Amino acid sequence: MKAILKSFVASLLIATVLVSASFAGSSETEVRQVLSKTYPNIKVGEIRSSDIPGLYEAEIGPNIVYFYPDKGLVVFGEIWTKDGKSLTAARREQLAAKKAGEIPLEKGIRIGSGPNVVIEFTDPDCPYCRKASEYLKGRSDTTRYVFLLPLPAHKDAENKARFILCSNDKARTYEEVMSGKHDDRKVEPCGDEKVSVILREHRELAAKAGVSATPSFWVNGQFVMGANIPVIEKILKNQNNTNR
Repeated sequence: MKAILKSFVASLLIATVLVSASFAGSSETEVRQVLSKTYPNIKVGEIRSSDIPGLYEAEIGPNIVYFYPDKGLVVFGEIWTKDGKSLTAARREQLAAKKAGEIPLEKGIRIGSGPNVVIEFTDPDCPYCRKASEYLKGRSDTTRYVFLLPLPAHKDAENKARFILCSNDKARTYEEVMSGKHDDRKVEPCGDEKVSVILREHRELAAKAGVSATPSFWVNGQFVMGANIPVIEKILKNQNNTNR
């Protein structure tokens, strides 16, 4: 994940030099074209004018970047008000809540019945995914909706994802796989075409939500990148205190 962010920031710095500075009076469509051309491998979401005249706000995955066409500048950072409020953080929270609300939870694997809603995009062979899964497994205050996103870096991850989806008790099998119970043998998934359809849907939902790395979470509508257990713990604790 860190490597991806470093690469992305590096590309932004390069783009600052490459992007033409002759975009006075640009429309949002023109801004999208410039960003898409500069970052062909990155899906650019919504583009909108920011509170600062001439500065545009662009959604790239769960992140916000800014583009100033008149000077050909791309800015990756925070905009703060004089009273110490981050407009960027507020926008990210709005974006995260919106994306979480667009995910059809019924297509995920449901685990638990607690008041806190946790949406997970995970890889069965990702060690950080397993770390987060172990933490969440021990909680009774969450309802988890798990979406499988096996990545090419883990050669047996797709096989295990299919094995989970083939099971009559997907939640139990998921927890078994994440605990390492099946690591010492090659699992044999079924050949049911419905499993391929579900796995494809999970991948499409990840792409639509801007998820390209695992694990990724929405905890009560707040996006959490990676197995950041202290942040997840804080969100859950705050919500539990509110519910008392």
